[in-house]
Amino acid sequence: MGVENIHKVGAIGLPGYNWEAKIVDEKGSPVKQGEVGELAVKGPGVMRCYYKDPEATAAVLKDGWLLTGDMARMDEDGFIYLVDRKKDVIISGGENIYPVQIEDFLRAHEAIKDAAVIGLPDKRLGEIAAAIIELKPGCECTEEEINKFCISLPRYKRPKKIIFDNIPRNPTGKIEKPRLREKYGVVGLVEVETIS
Repeated sequence: MGVENIHKVGAIGLPGYNWEAKIVDEKGSPVKQGEVGELAVKGPGVMRCYYKDPEATAAVLKDGWLLTGDMARMDEDGFIYLVDRKKDVIISGGENIYPVQIEDFLRAHEAIKDAAVIGLPDKRLGEIAAAIIELKPGCECTEEEINKFCISLPRYKRPKKIIFDNIPRNPTGKIEKPRLREKYGVVGLVEVETIS
């Protein structure tokens, strides 16, 4: 990456030799440049199938294009920026919320060591964003302080529930969101509110 591309910090780059990439909507149609959609790639190294699983293959391979499961956007120069994993996107009141954006924002708080944002079921909105927050050793913080800190986020991106707990990560450092969803799903929330 040359000096002229220094403004591309955060991009994963351009498609490599003999590779193509596009950003698509739920129907597989390309989205407008700069909009978020699912990253699809095509090239000599794309898998041909899932072994003995035609259903799984059909879900991710469309006309030679591999749907990666990554939500991304592409700029005017073709540089790709990952936004989040498709399975982690929260749909609240018709708005798409990308947890990584809120997690990065929360980690800027001086008392927060780590943060994970997951979707929890909500009768009115479909899902709400819940922030699980791990504080730095010796630091204290209240739900009210976190809500005040989040005031600069657009209203729909502000976590509707704040939970203070440790953030589980796997050996590669990824947040174990399935564990958090299991722990804080409807049953888990009832337990938390009963203990509190």
